[in-house]
Amino acid sequence: MATLYGVFRSRASRPIWLLYELDETFEHVPVIQAYRLKDAKSADAPFNTASPAFLKVNPIGQIPAYVEGDLVLTESLAITNHIARTRGGPLAPRTPAEAAHLDQWTLLAVTSIEGPALEIQTITGQGGDKTAEGQAAILLCAAKLRRPLARLEAHLGALSHLLGDRFTVADLNLAECLRYAQGHPTLLGEFPAVKAWLERCQSRDAFQRMWSARMAEPANPT
Repeated sequence: MATLYGVFRSRASRPIWLLYELDETFEHVPVIQAYRLKDAKSADAPFNTASPAFLKVNPIGQIPAYVEGDLVLTESLAITNHIARTRGGPLAPRTPAEAAHLDQWTLLAVTSIEGPALEIQTITGQGGDKTAEGQAAILLCAAKLRRPLARLEAHLGALSHLLGDRFTVADLNLAECLRYAQGHPTLLGEFPAVKAWLERCQSRDAFQRMWSARMAEPANPT
């Protein structure tokens, strides 16, 4: 049985969503980020990314981490792509061309979308940064996202999903990176095909199951 390390309020949400989609049995070890704890080194601290036992799994001290026999993966989208390619069924690429497009959309998600989208979430979360600096940063992040979003808008104008007419791991990877930008009040409204696609992805039962578990986790652990 594979083991996934990481809490729901982390990038572990990505492989967890996929594993729920596939109805795969796995061991879930809820390792929390050390920076979220007041004292990650205390004897009674929960299992966290600074714990010596976890550093043996991932010496860089980040979650998620995934162990499957002798295979250890420590990047969330490498984990999702591996799971999909080995047992993803309809969520996996079916042809070499689909595999290439999976790589393309996954890399676009990481290189062009995740960074500015995550900054938007950071600025708008927990009441939001109303300072002039914060608002200027949001404008800059939105400007950075408009080019890849325009590319997606054109692609999704005639398709229901990234690889055609079915939901695949490519959709999951990109949707999870773009999710961070949903705190922006107007950006996704500029791209109706992208917005509708993201809503389709997030309406899936497996996403809703993951999201419910995520929201049930304490946002501010003691």
